[in-house]
Amino acid sequence: MSPPNRIYIVQGEISLVVTAMKRSTRWNSHSTVDEDGDPLLSAFSQLKELLNTAHDLDELEPNGFLTPFLEVVRSEDTTGPITGLALTSINKFLSYGLVDVQCELSPAAIENIADAVTHARFVGTDPSTDEVVLMKILYVLRTLLLCPAGVLLTNESVCEIMQSCFRICFEMRLSEFLRKSAEHTLMDMVQLLFTRLPVFKEDPKWSASMKKLKMRAGGVDPSRLGKRKRSPKPRNKKLNQSTPIPDKTDRLVEENIEQNSDGSQNPETNSFEYVTSDRIATTPVSSDLGAATDIQDRTPTSEQPTDIDQDVESVPVDSEQNTVGDTDPNVDSPPKSSSETEISEVSENCDDNESVHSVDTASVNDGDFVNPRGIRFTQPHYQHKEGSGPLIPYGLPCVRELLRFVVSLSNPLDRHNTDVMIHMGLSLITVALEVGADHISSFNSLLYLIKDETCKNLLLILSMDRLSLFAASLRVCFLLFESMRGHLKFQLEIFLTKLADIIVSESPKVSHDETKEVALEWLIQLWRIPGLVTELYLNYDCDLYCSNLLDDITKLISKNAFPVSGLFTTHLLSLDVLLTMVDSIEQHCHSRIISSSKTQLDNPDKLDEKTEGKTRNEVSTSSSDGDSDINHIGPPSTGYGMAQNLLKKSDLTLAKESRKGPQIKPNRMKSNSRIKTSEEIAAIKHKKRLYHTGTEQFNIKPAKGIAFLQEQGLLKTPLDVQEVVTFLRENPRLDKKMIGEYIANRKHAAILLAYVKSFNFEDQRVDESLRQYLEAFRLPGEAPVISYLLEHFAEHWTISNGEPFANVDAAFTLAYAVIMLNVDQHNHNVRRQTTPMSFAEFRKNLTKTNGGNDFEEDMLEEIYNAIKNDEIVMPAEQTGLVKENYIWKQSLKRGATKEGVYIHAPTGLFDHEIFTLIWGPTVAALSFVFDKSGDEAMIQKAISGFRKCAMISAHYGISDVFDNLGISLCKFTTLLSSAPENIPVSFGINFKAQLAARTVFALAHRHGDILREGWKNILDCMLQLYRAKLLPQNMIEVEDFADPAGKICIIREDNTTNQRSEAGVFSSFYSYFSLSEASNQKGPTLEEQDAAKQAQQCIEACHIDLLILDSKFLREDSLQELVKALILACQGNEDQTQFDEDAAVFFLELLIKTVLQNRDRVSLIWQAVRDHLYNIIVNANEQSFLVERAVVGLLRLAIRLLRREEIAPQVLTSLRILLMMKPDVIHNISRQVAFGLHDLLRTNAANIHSSQDWFPLFMTLEVVGAGANPPPLMQVHSGVDVKESLSQSDSEIQCNNSQTSDISERGYTSDSELYDVQNKRVGSVSPELQLRPVPDNGSWLLVNKEDPPPSSKQRKINQFTIDLNEVLHYCDSKALLKSSETLSFLVRDAAHITPHNFESCVHAIRTFVEASLNGGHLKTQLRTTLKEKKSHHRIHRSKKESNKMKKSSSSPSVTNINNSDDDSEHDNMAASLHSLSIQLLDLMHTLHTRAANIFSSWAKVDSEGIDAETSSLWAKCWCPLLQGIARLCCDSRRQVRSQALTYLQRALLVHDLQTLSAVEWEACFNKVLFPLLTKLLENINSQDPGGMEETRMRASTLLCKVFLQHLSPLLSLTTFTALWLTILDFMEKYMHADRSDLLSEAIPESLKNMLLVMETASIFHTADGIESQLWKLTWDKIDTFLPNLKEELFKPGNYSL
Repeated sequence: MSPPNRIYIVQGEISLVVTAMKRSTRWNSHSTVDEDGDPLLSAFSQLKELLNTAHDLDELEPNGFLTPFLEVVRSEDTTGPITGLALTSINKFLSYGLVDVQCELSPAAIENIADAVTHARFVGTDPSTDEVVLMKILYVLRTLLLCPAGVLLTNESVCEIMQSCFRICFEMRLSEFLRKSAEHTLMDMVQLLFTRLPVFKEDPKWSASMKKLKMRAGGVDPSRLGKRKRSPKPRNKKLNQSTPIPDKTDRLVEENIEQNSDGSQNPETNSFEYVTSDRIATTPVSSDLGAATDIQDRTPTSEQPTDIDQDVESVPVDSEQNTVGDTDPNVDSPPKSSSETEISEVSENCDDNESVHSVDTASVNDGDFVNPRGIRFTQPHYQHKEGSGPLIPYGLPCVRELLRFVVSLSNPLDRHNTDVMIHMGLSLITVALEVGADHISSFNSLLYLIKDETCKNLLLILSMDRLSLFAASLRVCFLLFESMRGHLKFQLEIFLTKLADIIVSESPKVSHDETKEVALEWLIQLWRIPGLVTELYLNYDCDLYCSNLLDDITKLISKNAFPVSGLFTTHLLSLDVLLTMVDSIEQHCHSRIISSSKTQLDNPDKLDEKTEGKTRNEVSTSSSDGDSDINHIGPPSTGYGMAQNLLKKSDLTLAKESRKGPQIKPNRMKSNSRIKTSEEIAAIKHKKRLYHTGTEQFNIKPAKGIAFLQEQGLLKTPLDVQEVVTFLRENPRLDKKMIGEYIANRKHAAILLAYVKSFNFEDQRVDESLRQYLEAFRLPGEAPVISYLLEHFAEHWTISNGEPFANVDAAFTLAYAVIMLNVDQHNHNVRRQTTPMSFAEFRKNLTKTNGGNDFEEDMLEEIYNAIKNDEIVMPAEQTGLVKENYIWKQSLKRGATKEGVYIHAPTGLFDHEIFTLIWGPTVAALSFVFDKSGDEAMIQKAISGFRKCAMISAHYGISDVFDNLGISLCKFTTLLSSAPENIPVSFGINFKAQLAARTVFALAHRHGDILREGWKNILDCMLQLYRAKLLPQNMIEVEDFADPAGKICIIREDNTTNQRSEAGVFSSFYSYFSLSEASNQKGPTLEEQDAAKQAQQCIEACHIDLLILDSKFLREDSLQELVKALILACQGNEDQTQFDEDAAVFFLELLIKTVLQNRDRVSLIWQAVRDHLYNIIVNANEQSFLVERAVVGLLRLAIRLLRREEIAPQVLTSLRILLMMKPDVIHNISRQVAFGLHDLLRTNAANIHSSQDWFPLFMTLEVVGAGANPPPLMQVHSGVDVKESLSQSDSEIQCNNSQTSDISERGYTSDSELYDVQNKRVGSVSPELQLRPVPDNGSWLLVNKEDPPPSSKQRKINQFTIDLNEVLHYCDSKALLKSSETLSFLVRDAAHITPHNFESCVHAIRTFVEASLNGGHLKTQLRTTLKEKKSHHRIHRSKKESNKMKKSSSSPSVTNINNSDDDSEHDNMAASLHSLSIQLLDLMHTLHTRAANIFSSWAKVDSEGIDAETSSLWAKCWCPLLQGIARLCCDSRRQVRSQALTYLQRALLVHDLQTLSAVEWEACFNKVLFPLLTKLLENINSQDPGGMEETRMRASTLLCKVFLQHLSPLLSLTTFTALWLTILDFMEKYMHADRSDLLSEAIPESLKNMLLVMETASIFHTADGIESQLWKLTWDKIDTFLPNLKEELFKPGNYSL
């Protein structure tokens, strides 16, 4: 919208210019008539008149008010200030919008402005003033192109404008300010043109229109110098001496710009000049007011099309010369400018077959373009007056020409391109890509420039040793590959490979750290492009014939991160490259974890295209008004325009503020619809490895490589010809020489035929086809082979081109001649010997070879020139620039095939695979940097990298990564490499080690689920901390059954003062020197104390104890690995010279805690834990702290686990391990076992039911409490598996005890009967085959269960003893008391004693009776001598050896039952043992009275399994209990004997026994009373004769009472006589026992009573009253010790009574 007072604006500008003109020397003396005759002043006068009569400026044509000002600009006679004023006016008109875009005459006016300004002329004054004018020209040109009316400019005008700016940029005599201003103006113009790309169309016939437009740079045109007016003032010769002559200056400008890639230049120029006679007026050396300047002599407008056409047609075009390095410098060819090279010719010969799709994708409805925000850009159409040619607004042609020219400026091989020019070209390309990169690919003509020349120049610049150019090139490459990598697959591969080579190169050319730093920084930026790393992996590493680009670069960068001599910025940047990938993957993992929408993750590219497709400049140029979009395209031209734009951008600002991007940055490029799955990728990778191996073998021996591919199924068998040809043509890694040898082999004729046919030779000359043919393989050197290959070539070429020659032989001859010509022209050996062949000679050699005729001379000349100028170089012989050009051409060709398809993938699609690829090098680099760096920031960065790698590995469950991290971090803690005594100080002062420790334990806490092998390293660190005494208290304190506090510390203390020392001189001396040495040692310094404190705080912060406590949250496989690692650590390393028991104990306790924490799923690990405990406990040959803790651990596990029904049976079975211990070992730790069993049974007795489970428990109580030997069958020899040992359990143990141990050693019939019954019951459920030991070799045999026991080894049974005859060893008195307490607990709770465990319980009580008999002092001393020797050896051990085994305070000694007690406790222990005997009596009495009730109540539930009959009760219950009570009747302690007799009398006379049969009562006499009486005859306590006398009297009395009470059933026995005689025999013995007066009185009385009762019962007489045989036998016996009793008892008087 133009200002409303625009007429006044124009009038004001007229007045200003006219006034200035009148003040000049030219017009100040003229009269009014002269002024009217002056064309310039006259034009202004006429314009004034028109404005005075006009109501609005619209009434005038735009040219009407512009022409006077433009004429001033064009005039050669005006001075610089006047021209400057006119330019200022024109700039103001354009800025205010006085030229209406909608006016149909505006295009002509805009063209007029462009023509006038680009051809401005003025008289030079001084350099500064002239530069002001030039600056105003730049302003006008910028405003013209950027204002709304600028869209009316034609392509030619735009090019003229750009060319004028370029001339100012490259004129080095101008000030830097002016040149920089021109450069910025160019950037604004480039920004505008490339921003408008979406509204342009690509003309299908763009190659034809291209010839009308050439951008040329030039200096002075010599033909026009005479037409210019000289300056009226003389030239300053002094200053002129320092000014370059015009010809050289012009030539410099021309050469700088008009330069072709081959170095040749075009002499034709299009002048941009300042006119004086011999210097350029834009840089005047004096104040010559008469010096006129001219920017250009020709006006390429619509009025002068002829000049332009003729100008263009005079330029020779040769597309072949546009390739760098293709021309021979020795060949004289017409010079040709790069700027004059037509891209149309190049494009027509290129392999870019992509269709022009810009019309379909970027425009709608004949030129309309709708941007991603829905705003329509309308291409304006203008109607012209009849008879005038249409002025077509500029479009793609000028953009294309601009891009071509800018690209040519960046060619480093062009010697005329200075660094400034190259930098300028790169800057403009940067701007073009910044604003138009997303749309360039829509135009094939632009895309081809990008693919070929742009990329090639950029790669060449990377090899230059100019940091600024290097950095600028990388910036362009970044923009290029960020937006157009989908079209530049192989260019990107070459770029990244070259960049990696630069980074790792040690060459002096790239040794500058700045170059490497810049390269690494841009590589980091590349890696941060969303989706790029994924696409690299997908397109290259997963492509059969591409290199493993990502893998290779990662390895190279990782290697570069390892410093050789110090850590520099390049190493840290290399690490940043690796961490960039890790950071990206880690962010993706976090997003996947917290994301609630899986759809967005699966399709991250499906975002709002309205926001993602919009470029920065599209946002800035969008408008809500479709008609005004064109008015605001590009950057604002003026402040006015800026204000207008800001008013229309508020809606966009709100839209941008409301945008919030997703957590995973999406790929800007639209993803392909079909992307391979992970499984398909894995298959391709495998296939690629096979192809790589096959290629390597092919390059050594082709047949071998083909055979290998056949074996792997990649090629069919038999060979498919087309498959082989495809392999040979598509695989770029094949050796060209080997391809030639393979196809030249006549055995492969079919393959050669198909190979030749795979080339497309249509519409090509023979030399062109031959060049293509020979580039594919290395032609062998033998002539026959060459002929063979060329025959096939000639045949295929002839057919492809419609048989242009007489026959195939003619084509063959010509092809051969071409090869010979190539050798003649370019082989150095040939050139030294002969003169190169001329064309005439070449033509002569081919005379009459075309079927008797000659070939066309023009064709031969073209062939000759082509070969002469461009050598056919075999691939194997190419070097340097030629080789690079060949590789580049091959890449372009591959890019035009299906191999060039680039797949865009969503961000993070293959993160798992990529991380698997990069984690190894990344972790290695992190470790190295962490190890070598002393900078805290770098250390933190490395730690952050470790954590992120750990998070990723945990997310994907990659255990190898996490284990590797653990290994590295554990190494950095220095714990594993330091001596334990030094760790508190060294660790406390090492910040890096503390950080590593915090990190490794934090990672283990957070991601312990994926720890596998890494547990070992963590446990090793924990062990070192344990040795250094840095672990928290709860990790070194463990549960203990015997300790009063319930816990003990497992850290061993060196207690020399408590050690027993020998009395003597040497011992005193040793103590003295030891104390002296200790007193001389200095304590820790304050610094060491602070360091130790710091170490302690660090370890506390690590919360190591939670690793074990939180193991219940681990996944099953990780838990199993932890348990496995603990077991292996406990076992120790095989290479250890000495077993470390401290470590074993520490790891054992951790293992027990771990199992307890995981009791809910203990079945997963129970077998491994049980086997480990078995190995420790059973295989121990002597008592040790480890064995003690293993036993305690087993009992602790049992206590907790018996409550779980699913594992309880296995746990109970595992308790049998205790009975497999060596007798000496278990007896030495009996206290721990006794206390543990007590806790176990008190808490879990209700969970134990079967006799198989109860038997080992009671047996263990006997062993640890009473000192009994474990069952022989439970003793395991070397080589026996734990499963095998535990499997032979109950039936065999009990069977063995019943058949061998009980019968042969215990020696009483009742127990034999008892265990016979039990064995029958258990045997019914035992397997048919059982394991029996063979004592000779310790192996195991399978024998039949029904085999008879080895009776030869059995001892005869003594029916008349109440002794168990068990070999009981010295045991711990506290263990005895605690075990008895356990038995008391079981017996007194009626629910715990059942028919299933009754017999075992009774046997255990009887064993305890034996142990407590006589106060516990009369047990057998087993291997006393050996024990004394061991004890003596302990006394003489050194300090180190004496501390080798740490025992808990409850561990007993092995020499005496009371050695573990102080002397002060002896009396208390004696009292306790006395109470124990009384307690055992009470237990036996309780069981005796409850037996019938227990069995009867259980029999009601299980009538078949439980036998509650009297006979069974007698055998199982009453008889063993009576024998046990009777055994205590023989105790040496008087009170115990007295109490026992009382209990025995009460038991025998109990009501339940009245139901016994005669036989059972006879057994009572034989197994209880008679053995008791026999035992009492012994000298039990010689110090208490009175007490023994009383006991014998009571026992004999009890015998009489029982006999008389049960006389009636006894009389029914056939053996009554023998029973009676036995009683009489005992009466006789007791009469004479110790000549006791009390017995001598009591025995006759008791005998009298029995005789009288028997006589009363008529036992001594028959029914007829006759004396029986019994009578006679009785008195015969009595008479031997009481001869007068018969007379006294049976006097006639008495008898009658």
